Amino acid sequence: MSRNGTSSPARTAYALQHVAFEDLGLLEPLLAERGYGVRSFGAGTANRVPEDAGADDLLVVLGGPIGVSEEDLYPFLHDEKLLVRRWIAEGRPILGICLGAQLIAEALGAEVNATGRKEIGFAPLALTPEGRSSVLAPLSGSGPEAVHVLHWHGDQFGIPRGAVRLAETPGFPNQAFSAGDRVLALQFHIEADAERIEHWLVGHAVELAAAGVLPGTIRDDARRRGPALAIAARAVLGEWLDRLSA
Repeated sequence: MSRNGTSSPARTAYALQHVAFEDLGLLEPLLAERGYGVRSFGAGTANRVPEDAGADDLLVVLGGPIGVSEEDLYPFLHDEKLLVRRWIAEGRPILGICLGAQLIAEALGAEVNATGRKEIGFAPLALTPEGRSSVLAPLSGSGPEAVHVLHWHGDQFGIPRGAVRLAETPGFPNQAFSAGDRVLALQFHIEADAERIEHWLVGHAVELAAAGVLPGTIRDDARRRGPALAIAARAVLGEWLDRLSA
């Protein structure tokens, strides 16, 4: 019990955040509904995540505009890699998004590398047969009714040995994988709140200009695609959290 007499959350979700606007987004209310307390840590503070976290505590490693190999430029990546490896080795649940997914892939022995090209904007996924029977099932479909997720990356990961490839796009064949029931890695942004897309457009203004992507295109797509993405994200992430509880 807390001092005011209310019950403390039985589980904690530790969110490792690299830039302010790439936060838990649509995932945060789902965590609260399922009894998680949330503790967020900024870049360079991975060593503050408790080593004695509970077996059912969750680690969410979010995105950021750096590469997993850039430890010489961003030394804090060393501690993040140690944290991710320890979390996986101890069997605790972990969700990686974009950079977070790449860190998980590397921790499991897969290669992560720069492609020299960008995938930025709202676009659908193609699910593998395994993906269509996974928690990503709400993202299946084609044509005008397909759910469009937010892509924002130039690096790619391989699929670790023993993991299950779940999704692809024409330019990036590895968009998601799972490793058992407690490890989920997503290259794309399902958590992004389309109502806060201006934060992304301002924060990544230099990258957008370099890639020749017009902010107005993403803004318009966020308005058109955001509502369906929010519904699908709630279904996908909610189902994954429910499976963890089960």
